[in-house]
Amino acid sequence: MLKHCVFVDFQPQYTQEERDAVLAGFAEVAADVPGMLDYCFGPNLDFENKSPAYRDGFVVTFENRDALLAYANHPHHMALGARMVAMCNGGYDGIIVFDLSV
Repeated sequence: MLKHCVFVDFQPQYTQEERDAVLAGFAEVAADVPGMLDYCFGPNLDFENKSPAYRDGFVVTFENRDALLAYANHPHHMALGARMVAMCNGGYDGIIVFDLSV
């Protein structure tokens, strides 16, 4: 199993509602991607004050690498990803992706 963790530094002009709308859209891909087991998103609570720039994020659980790659190449994911990149400070530099085998 894999955990696909994504941490996002949105530009400040976007409201939480706008940020949530983009992040919630990634869950819609699950209907088309077998092996996408779980999706959750939300604001970074940052209790340790270690990552204040990355105020939002999401975690997707995949059955295996093939499921993650199917998700990554899904047209809806690619469109949402492009929108999210455009909303981030520094574009791609405003996103951290961490894939963890569990």
